[in-house]
Amino acid sequence: MLQKGSASDKTILKKVNQRLARASLGSHSRVTVAVRNGQVTLSGTIQFDHQRRPALKAASGVEGVGGVMDQLRVQARDAQRR
Repeated sequence: MLQKGSASDKTILKKVNQRLARASLGSHSRVTVAVRNGQVTLSGTIQFDHQRRPALKAASGVEGVGGVMDQLRVQARDAQRR
């Protein structure tokens, strides 16, 4: 049940994905977003560890987000060369 003024998970998902697209995480980054009861989980791979902070900031800045769980992994160097 949504509280008055809270955003639906579907709306949060859409807005987080939009912000991540603008965060310039690089073409080799593959971030998946899941939302449940306002809690956002970011999973997948990023190219470099310094991309983690902008991704987390983008997700946490969306109205209605109650928290962000970081399950991002830095892509192995060998996989980047392919």
